[in-house]
Amino acid sequence: MALEWVVLGYAAGAEAIMVLLLTIPGLDGLRKGLVAVTRNLLKPFLSVVPFCLFLLMDIYWKYETQPKCEGESCTPSEHLRHQKSIMKSQRNALLIAAALIFYWLLYSVTHLVVKIEQLDQRVQRLKDRE
Repeated sequence: MALEWVVLGYAAGAEAIMVLLLTIPGLDGLRKGLVAVTRNLLKPFLSVVPFCLFLLMDIYWKYETQPKCEGESCTPSEHLRHQKSIMKSQRNALLIAAALIFYWLLYSVTHLVVKIEQLDQRVQRLKDRE
């Protein structure tokens, strides 16, 4: 089960790096290439959304089916294992949220950068006419 989390972590990291590169000022020469690459990667990265939903359902299922460790019904080692399991689930839920937020940010920033480029081209055409 750890492989899914590694893949999701790499996807979230790649999304974060692309958002960072698109928003850093002063990379105007690279920006056109970055926008082209990002626009081509948006559709494959859309698969992150159902993947995150699947992993979220997996966390929910594990939480619902795990034995409850309350009071004196479990040993200290079982209590520790239960707490570690809860911590891992919370960490994984944060990773899911980060991946979804970074995908949304990447989509929004790419859309805005493309819109800005189109508006710059219109302004350039209007200046050329005058």
